[in-house]
Amino acid sequence: MELSNLTAISPIDGRYRKKTSHLDEYFSEYALIKYRVLVEIEYFFFLADQKFFKLPAKARAQLSKVIDEFSIEDALKIKKLESVTNHDVKAVEYFLKEKADEAGIGNLKEWIHFGLTSQDINNTAIPLSWKHAMEHEYLPAVINLENNLYQLAAQWKDVPMLARTHGQAASPTRLGKEIMVFVERLNNQIELFSSIPYAAKFGGATGNFNAHQVAFPKRNWVALGNQFVEDTLGLQRMQFTTQIEHYDSLAAHFDAIKRINNILIDLCRDLWTYISMDYFKQQTKKGEVGSSAMPHKVNPIDFENAEGNLGIANGLLEHLSGKLPISRLQRDLTDSTVLRNMGVPLAHVSISIQSLQNGLSKLILNEAAIKADLDNNWAVVAEAIQTILRRENYPNPYEALKDLTRGKAKIDKAAIHGFIHSLKISAALKKELKAISPANYTGVNPEF
Repeated sequence: MELSNLTAISPIDGRYRKKTSHLDEYFSEYALIKYRVLVEIEYFFFLADQKFFKLPAKARAQLSKVIDEFSIEDALKIKKLESVTNHDVKAVEYFLKEKADEAGIGNLKEWIHFGLTSQDINNTAIPLSWKHAMEHEYLPAVINLENNLYQLAAQWKDVPMLARTHGQAASPTRLGKEIMVFVERLNNQIELFSSIPYAAKFGGATGNFNAHQVAFPKRNWVALGNQFVEDTLGLQRMQFTTQIEHYDSLAAHFDAIKRINNILIDLCRDLWTYISMDYFKQQTKKGEVGSSAMPHKVNPIDFENAEGNLGIANGLLEHLSGKLPISRLQRDLTDSTVLRNMGVPLAHVSISIQSLQNGLSKLILNEAAIKADLDNNWAVVAEAIQTILRRENYPNPYEALKDLTRGKAKIDKAAIHGFIHSLKISAALKKELKAISPANYTGVNPEF
């Protein structure tokens, strides 16, 4: 581990740096500067394409390389300019004007950032980086987890298992189906997430293209703004804005991630409980220890780690989705510092998903324990027996089974079969009832 990791204040940049470093391409200070540069240059190109000025092909190629080859050194130059301007977006503008001089188009450099306010850059750069992070990192990770769960569900689809409601033995189920519950929930939320647009603001100081319109009153700036944001950047431009974007769509993304996190917390707790019930063993790794004092222990640390990090993420996502859509009048600055923390909950989610995947890979099914639990809970077939007796119009079947089973210390196969034998019903019906066991009373589900 590097010294900088040991001295980092946040564990996502310290202890967990190896698990989160891939996100710095989207959420670091460097990333924010890089995306600002991208938007500024693409807007400059767009104006040229719209015949506001003529841009030589050679200069265009040189500026394209600024995007393609943008480096940490470039970002440091911009930070040095910011130390003078005390304004981060203005520093980007000055950096690009220097690049224009180097490209031999100093006469065109005032077209850089033409008519814009800082938030036209921030409220396109940030949603663009967010979109890329969702498409290249977050959604693939969640979909991959969903697929792995599906594979486990298919592997365990025929494993009967005692269900528990209120912590008590209940009508049996199948392990694969219980995993499919989480597959379906994740799939539904991924679809909802994918329907939310990546919204952007682009319209000048207070959202009205004031400077653009006064300079070129005959141009349709609303149409041009829509074309740039939607066709060039691939975002959805909000039509009526203040100086900043509404952040309502971004808040919807945060809330959708929070719902997915809640599903994953539920999964973590269920798997943790199954491990504690000995339904699963865990693969061990040579050299690892589970306790500093108890050598026998193999703790479900992956699911605990995931649950803890998901909780932290949800706390941050709750604040982000609650705060960002609220701004005084046409704009206050509270969104700026909050937006810089968007990557923090994503880092905790990334840590969680990696831990979950690791935990899933270590699960070893203990069918003997699952079978023993079924064999020790014959009372759960009481529901089946009383339902068939209802079908046959047998008098008060529920009450008869209640008297036999409720609160009793031990109801085994012999007790159930003895009860069936005592019923005044046909031999064929008794045979039907005796064929029911906790292992085969598992109902039916759709194929998967």
